[in-house]
Amino acid sequence: MDRRTFTTLATASLLTRSLWAQHAQHSPDIFYIALIADPHIIDDFYVKGSENGVEDNESILLTTPRLTSARDLINSLTPQIEQVFLIGDYFHNYPSTDYDFYFKNRTRLDNAKVITDGFKAPVHIGFGNHDYDVRKVPREMSHRLFAAKFNTKPYYAFDYKDVKFVHLNNFLGSTQDNAAKDFNPGLGSFGEEQLHWFEDQLNQHKPTYVFVHYPLMMTQATEFSDFGLQPILRRHKDTIQLVVSGHVHKWLDFAHTYGPQHIGMAATRYDPNAYMLLEVNRRSGAYRFMNEDLVDWSTHYSKPYRS
Repeated sequence: MDRRTFTTLATASLLTRSLWAQHAQHSPDIFYIALIADPHIIDDFYVKGSENGVEDNESILLTTPRLTSARDLINSLTPQIEQVFLIGDYFHNYPSTDYDFYFKNRTRLDNAKVITDGFKAPVHIGFGNHDYDVRKVPREMSHRLFAAKFNTKPYYAFDYKDVKFVHLNNFLGSTQDNAAKDFNPGLGSFGEEQLHWFEDQLNQHKPTYVFVHYPLMMTQATEFSDFGLQPILRRHKDTIQLVVSGHVHKWLDFAHTYGPQHIGMAATRYDPNAYMLLEVNRRSGAYRFMNEDLVDWSTHYSKPYRS
């Protein structure tokens, strides 16, 4: 990172802290969370120049300082961020198909964990397509590595201050099974077990936030007759406060196309300001997108805070 870039990031951080202090609330009914997508952390085994185009080849080499910058800014806020959610592509591809390789060498998995261990708030990780390699690496191996390295399940939910947060996994259905007739890595699917589990979570009727890596336009609407993610979302649109995805690396507002409000996030891979800061009301479950005015929609970028 050159001096100009460092100075710009540092200035943005100071302005962010100032503006945050003016607009955030100190209330027992309010808490704050941060969302991050697509950091794409690499390691010394990464082969330079293996991406698609100049922008991708340049950005992948800056993923560590950009995620670190976002982390340090989020850590600096008062009132503090209480939970952090990372919506997939935690790291960038697998340097080996050998499970033991990841315990004999320091890899991008370890590098990613070192960065996120530096957050003051707990970090909850979801799976992205680059956290799998469904053509070459068995999904079971990816799940074993996530369990061993990050203590993370393929999908999960937890309640915090009367609000439910759900990490869905759109890589568990037949479209992500390289032995299936409908194998299509570009189309997300969930599998019957996960879909039933998700609806059971929603039947608790707690205000719910849903995180999934592929935007809903890239996931199967239904998978088993008329049963699938999109009918579930529409049935429970009053319970689900927000659906947030990553993957496309741009800010996208899908509004209520799928029932609940659905937003696609930009990536810290391209911009250290590409995070979401949400104020959540524990009583109603409603949220306020604190840095929405700074988002440059349909691009990779967010503007830094300005006083």
